[in-house]
Amino acid sequence: MLTPEVPMSHSVAGEPSSAGRRAAPLTTAVYSAAEWDLLTTLPSRVVVAAALPGPGRPARGVAAGVAGLDAVAAGRAFDSDLVRAVVAAIYARHDGAPLPGGRLADLVDVLAAARAAARVLDRRADPADSAAYRQWVQSVAARVCRAEPGGDGSAGPADRRLLDRLGGALGLR
Repeated sequence: MLTPEVPMSHSVAGEPSSAGRRAAPLTTAVYSAAEWDLLTTLPSRVVVAAALPGPGRPARGVAAGVAGLDAVAAGRAFDSDLVRAVVAAIYARHDGAPLPGGRLADLVDVLAAARAAARVLDRRADPADSAAYRQWVQSVAARVCRAEPGGDGSAGPADRRLLDRLGGALGLR
């Protein structure tokens, strides 16, 4: 005779069972799927937009991409539940998952997405988490802009304009 399985309070390793854990951090529960998708895709869209050449902006190579990935990963150490949850979601996302609309690097679209993210944060996020997310996304772009091979680690005038536009879209200015 089969007996019903009784949930254990602890796993074999001594950790709490998954029955007591939330499927997603409480931070993510306040966002709709579309809002969460916006918040989790914006950092990578910013990396690509900041790395592509534009008027007065140099072409960047692998160093810019690596700088962007490092800046995104640095979010794991932020003192913000929201930023840490976004980074975890980015790393959990399937590598081949397309970004909404398929427009990875169109700067106009990235700035529109940043403005939309700022509105979502204004409505739903704790003010400290909101500020941390905005500053983190801006820092991602800044690290990409400073990753000029053979450069001095500073952003040129065109990069500063991009960063100013992004900061404005994020509501930092």
